[in-house]
Amino acid sequence: MTGSRARGADTWVTAALLVYVVAFMLFLIAPLAVVVLVSFSAESYVAFPVEHYSLRWFERFFEYKPFVNSFILSVEVALLSALAGAALGVPAALAIVRSRSRIAGAAMTFLLSPLSLPHIVLGFSLLFFLALFGQGISFVSLVAAHTVVSLPYIVRTVAGIYRGVSPNLEETAFVLGASRWQVFRHVTFPIIRPGLFAGCLLAVLLSLDNLSVSLFFGGPSTSTLPVVMLSYMESQFDPSIAAASTIQLLVALVVLLIVERTFGLKGLSAG
Repeated sequence: MTGSRARGADTWVTAALLVYVVAFMLFLIAPLAVVVLVSFSAESYVAFPVEHYSLRWFERFFEYKPFVNSFILSVEVALLSALAGAALGVPAALAIVRSRSRIAGAAMTFLLSPLSLPHIVLGFSLLFFLALFGQGISFVSLVAAHTVVSLPYIVRTVAGIYRGVSPNLEETAFVLGASRWQVFRHVTFPIIRPGLFAGCLLAVLLSLDNLSVSLFFGGPSTSTLPVVMLSYMESQFDPSIAAASTIQLLVALVVLLIVERTFGLKGLSAG
């Protein structure tokens, strides 16, 4: 009798947990679903539920040059900042993980510090700092700011995988006569590649969606898509904003699909 009650209690707990998970997922997905549905609205104003469907607002997105130009700029900045973050973050992560110095922990904390700073404070500070070097509001400053934001994710993912790798693998390669570059190319890089790819993926996605930092560097030729969308909403609010958001969501889904086809999502955590 006691066993039956225990099984019944476990069933209720499992059912309650399932209901909670489903409700939580709906809570997360529902706003995105509403935005996607509104982007197909035929009305000239934002309204839900949508009564008539059309592609007019997607046409508006591609006809409105500031949207297109800022979208191209966002992609360029995201890719360049991810590459710059990889170039800076990989050597730093490898050196910190293998270092026996006491300052290694402090160095890691410093590299991860942008995660704990509000992006508004970070953007404001970077604007003044880069202005000291004559950059100010420029494409270079925008890429540099996004690199600072993306660097912690790359350092963290690469260091997380590299920390679980035995130093004996690299030491064996050195003993067999491999140079430092050959060890990195044939031993170290294949091991850290999933972590590097995952970090760069996060960097690209976060850069495409970044507003708080990009806003400080927004000029006539340096405004990313989120900045242009915010500026557009100040004067008019129509479903073209939803269409732009849907396109951003589609880009993220395409990137995730490429990752799944290339590595598999499980492969990103493989050491």
